[in-house]
Amino acid sequence: MNMIEKLEPILIFGAIILGLLFKDISLLNNISPILITVFLALMLFALFLDIPLEDIRSSFSNRKFTIISILINFIWTPLFGYFLGSLFLYGHVDIFIGFFMLILTPCTDWYLLFTKISKGNVPLSLSILPINLLLQIILLPVYLVLFFSNSNNIVMLDLVDGLLTFIIIPFIASEVVKFILRNKNKTKEKITGFFSSCQILFLCIAIFGLFNTEASSLFENLDVIGLIFIPLMIFFIVNFILDFILSRQLDFNYENYVSLTLTTLARNSPLALAIAIKSFPNNELIAIALVVGPLIELPVLYIVSRVLLYIQKKY
Repeated sequence: MNMIEKLEPILIFGAIILGLLFKDISLLNNISPILITVFLALMLFALFLDIPLEDIRSSFSNRKFTIISILINFIWTPLFGYFLGSLFLYGHVDIFIGFFMLILTPCTDWYLLFTKISKGNVPLSLSILPINLLLQIILLPVYLVLFFSNSNNIVMLDLVDGLLTFIIIPFIASEVVKFILRNKNKTKEKITGFFSSCQILFLCIAIFGLFNTEASSLFENLDVIGLIFIPLMIFFIVNFILDFILSRQLDFNYENYVSLTLTTLARNSPLALAIAIKSFPNNELIAIALVVGPLIELPVLYIVSRVLLYIQKKY
């Protein structure tokens, strides 16, 4: 990971602060919605361009790891997340949906950094990334409709519009670029490298636009942080224990145990944020919950990485 990727949490926090500081500048207020749409779409285009989905077979190089990871991320976690939301966020539907979208989408970037810090199996963690991305694209709208279609917060047309704008169009565009450059390795590396290095920049600009647009709403709803803190912490603790037990039962070595832990703990996919902004245009708390979540998550993942290093001595 390069220095910019390591500084991603700080850059995101800085984008939030700048968005809030410039909340009263009318020119920025007018262009912020455009910044959100354009740069989230660019960021997801860069993400799809950077991930070799054609190598999805490599996700099954370690079948035991892959199957357990998929079961935790896409069967256990949605059910457990919905239970936690029902228990702690009853009466706060927008925050509940935001929390659920956060829980359901495995991380697509900085979990690799924490895996490396914890001396885990980084190649194994990287191999699971394409299938995690593909499954969250497929299952996120399915689970949203399944669990929240009766809440009157989901408008199917908006959901389809969000999927089209931020998933289908960027994905098709990335595949077209890959096809055009399939026999031009040097050019492909330069273009892919450029967009890969700009992913964080695109995300930060979009987050700046989000908080610049929704600053007033955030200040009026500062309790969002407190509301999602307890269920999010319970999620981390329970899944951490579950990962340890399963890794012991399945005879995972320490490196694979770390990879399973970080793959199933780290959340914060930008994909969820993009869908939330486009699919719930009148429910800004959903998007805010998705951005606030990682600010709680980051210190937790750092602590988890230190605990894992301690466990390494006892493993």
